[in-house]
Amino acid sequence: MEDNALLQEVMAKAQGWLDGHYDEETKREVRRMMEADDKTELIESFYKDLEFGTGGLRGIMGVGSNRMNIYTVGAATQGLSNYLKAQFPDVPQISVVIGHDCRNNSRKFAEISANIFSANGIKVYLFDDLRPTPEASFAIRHLGCQSGIILTASHNPKEYNGYKAYWSDGAQMIAPHDVNVIKEVEKIKNVDDIKFQGNPGLIQIIGEEIDRAFIDGIKGLSLSPEAIRRHSDLKIVYTPIHGTGVRLIPRALKEYGFENIIHVPEQDVVSGDFPTVVSPNPEEPAALELAVRKAKEVDADLVLASDPDADRMGIAVKNDKGEWILVNGNQTCMMFVYYLITRWRELGKLQGNEYVVKTIVTTELIRRMAERNHVGFYDCYTGFKWIAAVMRENEGKAQYIGGGEESYGFLAETFVRDKDAVSACALMAEMTAWAKDNGKSLFELLQDIYVEYGYSKEKGISVVRKGKSGAEEIAAMMTGFRNNPPKEIAGSPVTLVKDYQTLVAHDLTNGTDTPLAMPTTSNVLQFFTADGTKISVRPSGTEPKIKFYIEVRGEMRSRADYDAAEAAAAAKVDAVRASLGV
Repeated sequence: MEDNALLQEVMAKAQGWLDGHYDEETKREVRRMMEADDKTELIESFYKDLEFGTGGLRGIMGVGSNRMNIYTVGAATQGLSNYLKAQFPDVPQISVVIGHDCRNNSRKFAEISANIFSANGIKVYLFDDLRPTPEASFAIRHLGCQSGIILTASHNPKEYNGYKAYWSDGAQMIAPHDVNVIKEVEKIKNVDDIKFQGNPGLIQIIGEEIDRAFIDGIKGLSLSPEAIRRHSDLKIVYTPIHGTGVRLIPRALKEYGFENIIHVPEQDVVSGDFPTVVSPNPEEPAALELAVRKAKEVDADLVLASDPDADRMGIAVKNDKGEWILVNGNQTCMMFVYYLITRWRELGKLQGNEYVVKTIVTTELIRRMAERNHVGFYDCYTGFKWIAAVMRENEGKAQYIGGGEESYGFLAETFVRDKDAVSACALMAEMTAWAKDNGKSLFELLQDIYVEYGYSKEKGISVVRKGKSGAEEIAAMMTGFRNNPPKEIAGSPVTLVKDYQTLVAHDLTNGTDTPLAMPTTSNVLQFFTADGTKISVRPSGTEPKIKFYIEVRGEMRSRADYDAAEAAAAAKVDAVRASLGV
């Protein structure tokens, strides 16, 4: 009965698309799904509206209210246009930047959005072709715009596309703008509410002049130009994994002074089908397989990879046994912070009001580094918009050094307000040259950080529970952890519990409660144990899963202790998983 009611509801909704002012190609596709014997595709496409969330839109491309298409993108753009006009009534000419990645339909969605903004009297700066997400963030600030959008689904599979909305500071929106834009988008109930007929006089194509300014800014981040001159022939293998990095990352590396950039030709092909990978995600070994193979062929010094919209960076290095290994997001973030603080100190740039930022699920070694070097430190929620919020709060008061997260994102500059693989790749190559200048490999540099600040190992685990019953089970797991927190984990007593839903930290050693200074609440729990283990637990906001982030501590007195520390930590991670039942 319930299924029949859902089907009737979906059929009525689909009929509305046949009766409405939608294009003929869309209507043909709707009819095909309605007439099919198997109505699964129809139900999936129409059973709900694709939600404009706090991060914008993300979904599978196709026809229907629950799909990424010109009408769902159009409603988002119309809603954002309405909000901008209400927010900036005194600005003579409201303006926005539109960027897009390599995905199928990204250019089409970008041009449709340009038409809608311009039809609403908003000036549009539209990139002439695909560009990295961080460059679009840069352009919003550089051109003094009130907002901007980027058509990208980051590193999702090829079926997906997405729409990210940015505010005037070049950062993804946070409260109150994110929630208020959602309300405006939800008011668009009819395709006739969307102004599709553009005003060409308000659309300006941008390209090389923004590239030049962006690259110049990135060049200004360089801290070790002499080391680069001495090691300009470093063999650097780079892959854009079919994405936007192909345009600017090799250029940034060359302008830094690196002369030996080795491409992976199969992955230089710009394609939304990502023909050489299942998932274009630099976190996954398979995505770097071709680049590592090339590195072995040429005996490279470093492998760099960026995801399709070039905001995340992955790397591979040779270990002390000559084997190529992937360096995880926690480690790259830690290495960046170490390098930046060290060089700032050596160059006399540390004046006492500098700070670094990480997300709460990222390694605690970064906190230790900052404190030991008398550098300010901030923890924030997962997502780069929260790092950008800390930067905004400190504007004109303190000097940002860098910030990052465990999910392979880092930002070393203030002229961008989102993670940036272009600057990250340039600085990682520079760090490799600097390490070589100091008689060590990048892997040995990583080992030395562990010797100096203590060893840590991090492991992320996702427990998937699909459907309505799965969502209920995930909610019950969070409630269970919240109401009955573990007394011990892997044999070590829990000493501190942080609950970001109540914004209270419970110190179990003395029974005191301390408020957590965060901008808003979030359904995240953290448990800290006497032996330095940190567990973070949160349900995913976009997928049917609950995520566990495990970090365990270890000892390393010298590089020779690395393998033993790694083995001991891996055993500890297994013990933690057993304790938590995951």
